[in-house]
Amino acid sequence: MRIGILQTGDAPKDLLAEHGDYPEMFARLLDGYGFEFRTWRVVDLQFPMDEEQADGWLITGSRHGVYEDHAFLPPLEALIRDAYAAHVPMVGICFGHQIIAKALGGRVEKFAGGWSVGATPYRFDDETLTLNAWHQDQVVEAPAGAERLATSDFCTNAALIYDDRALTIQAHPEFPDRFIDGLIRTRGEGVVPDPLLQQARARLGQPNDSDRIADRIAEFFLQPR
Repeated sequence: MRIGILQTGDAPKDLLAEHGDYPEMFARLLDGYGFEFRTWRVVDLQFPMDEEQADGWLITGSRHGVYEDHAFLPPLEALIRDAYAAHVPMVGICFGHQIIAKALGGRVEKFAGGWSVGATPYRFDDETLTLNAWHQDQVVEAPAGAERLATSDFCTNAALIYDDRALTIQAHPEFPDRFIDGLIRTRGEGVVPDPLLQQARARLGQPNDSDRIADRIAEFFLQPR
């Protein structure tokens, strides 16, 4: 199965040597499930010809806001709507979670409650999973047709499922603790309040359930349609 990665932003340059960019992180997260990956840098207006050029789409995180004025956002939203209509499965992570919601009629805002950074517990049905987070924006109103899959004390719509067409997650299962530590140094200091950064540092090394989310993502892509 070919997964098209729609890259909407870049990892900090200082972290690339150790971690690679976002597509490499997702390839590691989803290694072993039999996927083939191809990346389109939509942030640079490199788009696929149409929604059928991949068997499934994965939209990455980004430091941009989905409500900002960027040239790549309108064609990305159009591609999302086309894939949704054609039942080509999509997975969205963080920014990807937000842009899918916005494209389908939801509402995303810079959350007045501040930031969520580092290891965070999320309630998925009858279990709690810990995943790394790095966001202030969030989906404050889910689109019609979306079902809430997970929530947290900070983020009501922490994961959404749109029947067999889209699975979106606000957290970052692709971010290992070392990358969170690097983000604290390169993007957090002076932006995220110091107490939140200190709490995130203190949680580094805690058990993390990213592998469980990788299983969910793979199952979603691979389910019969």
